[in-house]
Amino acid sequence: MSIQKVLVVDDSKTELLYMTNLLQKNGFAVKTAENAEEAFRRLAEEKPDLILMDVVMPGQNGFQLTRAISRDPLYSDIPIIMCTSKNLETDRVWGLRQGARDYVTKPIEVAELLSKISALN
Repeated sequence: MSIQKVLVVDDSKTELLYMTNLLQKNGFAVKTAENAEEAFRRLAEEKPDLILMDVVMPGQNGFQLTRAISRDPLYSDIPIIMCTSKNLETDRVWGLRQGARDYVTKPIEVAELLSKISALN
């Protein structure tokens, strides 16, 4: 599977803009969502090849949303990479247990993120 369409879920407009620019410069088509409800609307509109998921968000957090998406038969095949400031090993393990394929901490290292994305291809 070639990853071309990425959904970035983050409640920070600054982070969404940064990630969108970074991904578009590297040839990805990007959609964004600021919360769980918006993320599910975006999923229904057009299924992405990858989801980059923040953890700390109002309402449903990224761990809960990752679990919901990875358990939904319509979307369970979409890989999710957690992109969060939560940098404890327990957070990383918990994120992976919720269904994330990988975990990167903010501030995002561009080379690390791109390498993790290409590893999914």
